[in-house]
Amino acid sequence: MSKIPIDPALTEHSSLEEAQAYDAWFRAEVQASLDEDAPSVPHDEAVAEMREYIEQRKQARNAR
Repeated sequence: MSKIPIDPALTEHSSLEEAQAYDAWFRAEVQASLDEDAPSVPHDEAVAEMREYIEQRKQARNAR
């Protein structure tokens, strides 16, 4: 496989091999998530939970 230049302005990967390895890892993670039997969490609920978590962390940090 020949090397294709990677434009650092477009990607954080420094080589085609690194980009391909990341792509394979990412696709495997997505497939594993799709294959899980656990119930899905609606987007709005996940965002609300994360906002609450972030706010709690901010308050804890400011309380020091």
